[in-house]
Amino acid sequence: MRYLLISLVCLLPAFTYAGEATDMAADPVLEKRMIGLAENLRCLVCQNESLASSHADLAEDLRREVREQMQKGLSDQEIIDYLVSRYGDFVLYDPPVKKSTLVLWYGPFVLLLLGIGMLVYQLRKRKSQIAETALSDADAQRAAELLNETPALPNQPKDPQA
Repeated sequence: MRYLLISLVCLLPAFTYAGEATDMAADPVLEKRMIGLAENLRCLVCQNESLASSHADLAEDLRREVREQMQKGLSDQEIIDYLVSRYGDFVLYDPPVKKSTLVLWYGPFVLLLLGIGMLVYQLRKRKSQIAETALSDADAQRAAELLNETPALPNQPKDPQA
């Protein structure tokens, strides 16, 4: 009796670790196809996760809906077209290039070019504001003397003859 009780206590963590069962299609090929398609679709709740990896309730509903459409015999493109017509291009990770997505595709490059243009403008403006003055002969001679002068060591006199 004692060994039975110890065995049950040892198995208790195994029973508590069991997670929720995921909803899967009965056909493993269909499930693999659904996951492949769902990897290219965005979760509408999480917005930064694919539909396949999201744990949101809406994502589970959409995966179930995709499975049902696959079981009806619809192709992947037909399913994608259905989801785009229902939720818009936002559901796609790679939205197509069209009028409504031009800013999304080309906006970062335009901003980069504007930033570079502003930087060049500011640098040229700053350069024109700095007046370069020529050194007089006396200043040039003083600078040459300072550059040619060797520094004295801490405990030694400057002039070796002194």
